[in-house]
Order: sequence, then structure tokens, then C-alpha cells
Amino acid sequence: MTNQFDFSRNLMKVLITGSNGLLGQKLVHKLRIDELVELIATSKGENRISKKTGYIYISLDVTKKEELEKVILSEKPNVIINTAAMTNVDACEDKKQECDALNIDSVRYLTDISEQIDAHLIHISTDFIFDGENGPYSEDDVPNPLSYYGLSKLKSETILLESSCRWTVLRTIIVFGVAENLSKGNIVLWAKEVLEKGEKLNIIDDQFRSPTLAEDLADACILSFQKQKYGVYNASGKDIMSIYEIVERIAKYYNYSTKNLNKISTSTLNQIATRPLKTGFILTKSINELGYNPHSFEECLTIIDKQLKN
Repeated sequence: MTNQFDFSRNLMKVLITGSNGLLGQKLVHKLRIDELVELIATSKGENRISKKTGYIYISLDVTKKEELEKVILSEKPNVIINTAAMTNVDACEDKKQECDALNIDSVRYLTDISEQIDAHLIHISTDFIFDGENGPYSEDDVPNPLSYYGLSKLKSETILLESSCRWTVLRTIIVFGVAENLSKGNIVLWAKEVLEKGEKLNIIDDQFRSPTLAEDLADACILSFQKQKYGVYNASGKDIMSIYEIVERIAKYYNYSTKNLNKISTSTLNQIATRPLKTGFILTKSINELGYNPHSFEECLTIIDKQLKN
């Protein structure tokens, strides 16, 4: 691992892929005001972030190798944070080629380019690389994905593992938060909206997760390059709870009634892709080595509530 970066003297050039997504937007907002960072935000299509200062935006499709090479070899960033991915688990099962292009092939291209320019590549992975038999998981537990999505993310990790570039994999779980013009929703905002209307809700109570505030995951990305930490790190929320409990705690926080909540089991859903039942992560390594410090779920709800009011 050569070319160690000296933060005290140099401006760090950081390129984000998928900057229009939830995590991408949080990274842009945190890094665009950092005087030590020269920021390049990239995503497919137009820039969806209303604040346009403190960074440059380049439209970029990560599945197109020539496009990636042209932009990244021209900009020569010190750090690449790859937040672009296909994360719809059932869609990945149905559209395997599309999933491969975004979750595997693009990571191979980014790895090759990072090797050429000696960039530190930070990549986001998932709890779905595990089968859910023995959660919560540490970084050293053996993966066994149940879905094509989980398999695609495990393959992307393997590409990095076998490369000679400087890399960090951050594994996360159910990322949620508030951002602009998102192409897909997230569980917390969805549950809040439905609870507010008092609609009947069937919620699974036999799947357990550690939902992750997008700001916390963004901090883990930033800590990874600031501290030059390489390898695999868990970066999720700290509370492990059932999907039912997630919704129940949102209801309690906002003082919404839970009388229309109905517990159901995963087996009744007939989902296309198989989900692991219990994941969750052991965060000891990230806390000790990165200084990662995620919020509790109720603290996350307070942050989101303020953002929604603004």
C-alpha cells in the first residue's frame, strides 16, 4: 500500500459515484463544505441536488467502462467512493444482467482504474451476503448469500479482495434518510407516512435488521479515507430489531396508533428473492478502528424529523 496521503498539507480530491442517491447526496453535503476536499460528484443523468456550490458535477454511467475511464483518468481523484448500485432485491433476481452490470462489472472497472491512478476505492456492500442463520455478523463471518442481489455484492467484494488497489468495503443494512428527488423510498419515511394516515399495515416480524441512518454511513465513508483504513468494516445502525419493531418504534416516537399494525411472517409474502431472517452487525472493529459512532434509532428519528420540518 504505497502513496500514503498526508492530510495536513494537501487538498484531497474525492470522486463520488451515484451522487443522486440517498448516500451520495449525504456525502456531497458533508464534503462540499470541507476545505480540505476538492469534490467531484457523478451520477447518471442530471444533478438532483439543489445546492450546486462546493463541488463539480459530471453525468456518468458507471456501467460504461469508456465513460468511467475518460472521467476518472482525467480527474485523477485520490479517493473514489462508489455508492452506485442496484439494490432492489427482487429486481436483481428478475434482471440479472442489469444487476451484474451495476453491481459487479462497474466495480471491476473502478478497481482497474483505481489501480492505475493509485486511488483509495471505498465500496458499499450489504448484510444480504449472509444467510441470516447466525446474525449478528462480524467482518470475519463466512458469507452465504440467499439472493442474486446478495451474490452480486459478494462478487463485488471478491473483486476488491483479489485486486492490488487500496480498498475499503463498508457493509451496511437498510439505509434510510431524507434527500431530494430520490428514485426510491425507504422504510422509515414510508412507515411514517402510512402510520400518519392510520392505514392498515401488514408487517413481517420474523426478519431482524439494524437500520442505518444515511448520515452515519456517510461518516463511515469519510472516516475510511481520512484514517486510511483498508479492508472490510461493518457500518450499520446499532439497534437490531424486527421489521415490525422498526415500525412500532416509529409509531411510538410520533405518538401514532399501532392498532392497525398486523404481524405477519416472511413465508406469507411470496417474495421473488429469499431474504435472510436475522442479520445485524457487530460494530466493534468499526468503532475501534474507524471511530464509527452511529446514532440510536430514536436519535435517527429526531434527526429525520428536523430535516422533514425544514
